[in-house]
Amino acid sequence: MLQNFVSLLSGFQVALAPENIGACLLGAVLGLVVGAMPGIGSLAGCALLLPLTYKFNPTTAIIMLGALYYSNMYGGSFSAILLNIPGDSPAITTALDGYPMAKKGRPGQALMAANLASFIGGTIGILILTITASGLASLGLKFGYAEMTLILLIAMTSISWLIGENPIKGIVITMLGILVASIGMDTLSGAPRFEFGNMYLLGGVPFTPFIIGCVGFAQVIKLINEREADDAKRHNEDSKTKLSIRSSMPTGHDIKRILPPILRSGVMGTFVGVLPGSGATTGSMVGYAMQKKFKSEEPMGTGAIEGIAASEAANNAAAAGAFAPLLALGIPGSGTGAVLLGGLMMWGLNPGPLLFDSNPEFCWGLISSMYVANVFTLLVSILVIPFLIKILSVPVKYMIPIITCVCIVGAYSTSNSMYGVIIMFISGIVGYLLDKNGFPTAPMLLAFVLAPMLEKNMRKAFIASQGSLNIFVDSTLKLVLLAVFLVLILTPVVKSILRKMKAGKAQA
Repeated sequence: MLQNFVSLLSGFQVALAPENIGACLLGAVLGLVVGAMPGIGSLAGCALLLPLTYKFNPTTAIIMLGALYYSNMYGGSFSAILLNIPGDSPAITTALDGYPMAKKGRPGQALMAANLASFIGGTIGILILTITASGLASLGLKFGYAEMTLILLIAMTSISWLIGENPIKGIVITMLGILVASIGMDTLSGAPRFEFGNMYLLGGVPFTPFIIGCVGFAQVIKLINEREADDAKRHNEDSKTKLSIRSSMPTGHDIKRILPPILRSGVMGTFVGVLPGSGATTGSMVGYAMQKKFKSEEPMGTGAIEGIAASEAANNAAAAGAFAPLLALGIPGSGTGAVLLGGLMMWGLNPGPLLFDSNPEFCWGLISSMYVANVFTLLVSILVIPFLIKILSVPVKYMIPIITCVCIVGAYSTSNSMYGVIIMFISGIVGYLLDKNGFPTAPMLLAFVLAPMLEKNMRKAFIASQGSLNIFVDSTLKLVLLAVFLVLILTPVVKSILRKMKAGKAQA
């Protein structure tokens, strides 16, 4: 451990070089912009900027791209909280409480809570990465197809029971998300499924247009129907809202509420980020689901600041943790990690166990730069809060066309065709109808993200075991994960039985 901190100090000498500080600041600012714009995300952002780094020193290049990836987690919460449009998939769970909290007249506190949670959670992730970079990578290797299947089953079970006041509706809508995710080519055999003879559906339902439609365009339809009442409400709220950094600062009571979920999700998110193929999206979902097991002052999903803190701390910690398998094993944890891995190879570096020995200044310079990027991103995020909050004072008659244009551009940019826009419109109508009839759309979105990963890992596990279920119970780690899965399934049933028994005793 002492050797790691000595190496970290030498890494700061690299990270604090003028050209590297400039690259880090540029990456942090671009990451915030990219994260706040629906439809782009860290994957597209890194892919678009990768050609610009061809002439860069490898260390400077990866510092800029790493800062962009990391600060993207901050930026995704901006549009999620203010417009109910997650800038990137890790911000889906942030929108569940962030937007309701903004509608309650506390947009500044919601943004500040997201920024502080991102900073503290990210710092926890970077500290754990600093101490146990190679150890975390070897831990991630222990999670094979069977272990990842159990992890994803736990996440799916948490979705259906924990989101939405009505568990039955939560399960139904989760199943709908799984059904939509199964459209397209089979992940292993390549056979077409549910494409109905349409060549566009062979590629499946694109993720970004589907998310933007269900959340963003559904909000547009809702605004159209509630325009007059919402305009009057906004006018009353705007006269009371102070657009300053000082008024956005969380109170001492808010800090007491958000600190425990930040610490829990920071540690949990780091280890989720280390797992191959999981990434920040799974980290934020697991962090949010875990917070549902703890007491919140307000019900989760209604504007609870604890929900914002848990989600943002987890996704930033997971983004930091994802660098452990990338550097120490050469295994990307997400699509963005794959782009960064390609960049490393392009610059003549070979990620793996020998990278820390052969290029220590590169590895520790990158890890040190994450501390610098974290501070830069926090400062910029706080400074832009007064300008961001002004979005809420825009009259609804202007907001409707603005949000519609953002949705269309975001949907088109990912598919480069009108197919994405059509999917966005259809999913928006479906999302609005579901919301109007009391069905929560969040379980559908989360299931849509997790279902392909669950299917791929489960089928590969069965192929490896030739169809035997023993692959899920042949180690202590698998038995522990299986026990957690069974507890999650049985807990609601036991609670229901106990509730009926208490009601029977009360009547007697």
